[in-house]
Amino acid sequence: MDSIDQIVSFRLEKLRKLREKGVDPYPAKSTRTMRVDEFVVKFPVLKRAGKAVILVGRVMALREFGGLTFGQIRDGYGTTQILFKKDALGERTYKDLSLLDVGDIVQVRGIAMLTKKGEKTLLVDKLTMLAKSLRPLPEKWHGLTEQETRFRQRYLDLLFNSEIKERFVIRHNLVQAIREFLLKKDFIEVDTPALQPLPGGALAAPFKTHYNATNADVYLRIAPELYLKRLIIGGFERVFEFARVFRNEGVSTQHLQDFTMLEFYQAYATYEDLMKMTEEMFTDVLKKTLGTTKVKYGNKLLDFKTPWPRTTFRELIKQHASIDIDKFPTAEKLQAEIKRKKIKLNYSGKVGRGKLIDELYKGTVRPKLINPVFLTDHPLDLSPLAKQKADEPDKVQRFQLVVCGMEIVNAFSELNDPIDQKERFKAQAKMKKEGDAEAHSMDEDFVKALEYGMPPTAGWGMGVERLLAILTNTDSIREAVLFPFVKDK
Repeated sequence: MDSIDQIVSFRLEKLRKLREKGVDPYPAKSTRTMRVDEFVVKFPVLKRAGKAVILVGRVMALREFGGLTFGQIRDGYGTTQILFKKDALGERTYKDLSLLDVGDIVQVRGIAMLTKKGEKTLLVDKLTMLAKSLRPLPEKWHGLTEQETRFRQRYLDLLFNSEIKERFVIRHNLVQAIREFLLKKDFIEVDTPALQPLPGGALAAPFKTHYNATNADVYLRIAPELYLKRLIIGGFERVFEFARVFRNEGVSTQHLQDFTMLEFYQAYATYEDLMKMTEEMFTDVLKKTLGTTKVKYGNKLLDFKTPWPRTTFRELIKQHASIDIDKFPTAEKLQAEIKRKKIKLNYSGKVGRGKLIDELYKGTVRPKLINPVFLTDHPLDLSPLAKQKADEPDKVQRFQLVVCGMEIVNAFSELNDPIDQKERFKAQAKMKKEGDAEAHSMDEDFVKALEYGMPPTAGWGMGVERLLAILTNTDSIREAVLFPFVKDK
């Protein structure tokens, strides 16, 4: 068996011979009269008409059989068989098939015919090289389990694993369905800065970089939230953004360092209004994207049929961890109780009470939540940007949609009191100074914007990849990204 280097050498020689014959192996122009899937569907009509059609695509197989050469051609929509015969192609061109390899991208003209075995085939009478492949396609790729290899060479993964490609077609349809839903609700789509002077809008560690032109350190955004709220202050009433965000966090099957966050903000609405809208959105979007509200995930059948149950943060932690968080008003007291209960949590460094409660919830409750459920009544110190509940000021007007142990949606009635916001920022900044890397920074400019007045507003956020992972039945969120980050070899 020839080595890769030998095969590349052979193909370079073929490339040289093509050029000697006056063939441009990488022409700019190509012609196609129909897609491969259309050829397959319209085959009976095409066969009766005997009219020539032109297909383009990658050669996926070649084999000689008794003076005939059979092949397979695949474009972005389907695969079909092609046949080369001397009398149809011409003896000289047929002889030059020795310069054709599996992996080459070609243009073929011919007529539809059935083989003796009844296979739909294009009998080729003209062959045009569109791109000479210099590297051989791997013989064994389908079913490859080495994830890093698949991610490094995602282009081959897409070529050989149709389910991978289908996942990203679903993503496209999902995003479009969400966009159409929001546009019908009179939202407008906007773009906000990816480079920000301060990280804000979420509790997460940021990536830091340097802006040479201004000689200033800046941060890749961890959320678009504070800029979208500035738009509400500026007079827009309904805005949304599909924002690429960056969080300098650990690697897991549920977390990415850069991902697409959908956020929208609606003036004169509450978090309860957005709960109803979330149920309406998911019903509409899932039916448009998948044709059903039932989704298989692992060995579970998830049912997104609405209405979804609602439960509180305190109730769930009390039920699953036997700790009543309301009885432990400080981080130190709560930490002591967690230690007494011998509950092991996954965090490092000094954290505030809110972060501690969040880790307690993630470690003892969240994995047990399977079908869609609204989680409400988050502690105040876990939600520095949310409005307090009037009857329970230690809790906020917030909900999360949790599915299969994963937070899919996070939403709340936004804090619009600039004095309260400034005090919460101060508390967060103090925690950051004491070592909590994910605490919020003091953002004086945002407080200044709030001082001009922001109407009662509800905000909503969702990681697109996390939802896609559930809808396409993959247990790793990295599979829901076309090119996830892979360490350089």
